Amino acid sequence: MSFIDCLPVILRSEGGFVDDPHDPGGATNLGITLNTLSSWLKETATVEEVKALTDADVSPIYQALYWNVAHCDDCPAGVDLMVFDEAVNQGPGRAICTLQAAVGVTADGLFGPATAAAVAAADPTATIDAMASARNAYYRSLTNFPRFGHGWLDRVQITTEAAIAMVQPAAPAPAAAGA
Repeated sequence: MSFIDCLPVILRSEGGFVDDPHDPGGATNLGITLNTLSSWLKETATVEEVKALTDADVSPIYQALYWNVAHCDDCPAGVDLMVFDEAVNQGPGRAICTLQAAVGVTADGLFGPATAAAVAAADPTATIDAMASARNAYYRSLTNFPRFGHGWLDRVQITTEAAIAMVQPAAPAPAAAGA
């Protein structure tokens, strides 16, 4: 797919403004934290600026800091969404490691030629399923799973279903001549 196709799935999962004292991300709107916005703006942002974010404001942030860094353009349709979603939720390095483990290459967090070749050769649906299983296991291992786990698992389920729907069916084999 493309960044434009995948971003709405991310934004649905991220939702609007929250400032949960139990969430280490702090003030967040549309998935963009105060710290991320400050880094993006190259100056200290305010909670009011976070509250005022729009889809159009966050789109270039998501593309530059997550989609591009996680090499989502180098992934087949559906797999790109899984990598993107994990990059947003857990960081691009962890997303690449999960992808690498799913396609059977060394999980070093660096998207190089070996990773690109393995991703291209792998069955996208199997890759998506392996990534979903790994993400669910990781979330279950976290100490704050009792507070946030239900939402994390729901997010993985929703993203997995959307990713599977994006997988391009294999082109039918051409009919034999004279058949």
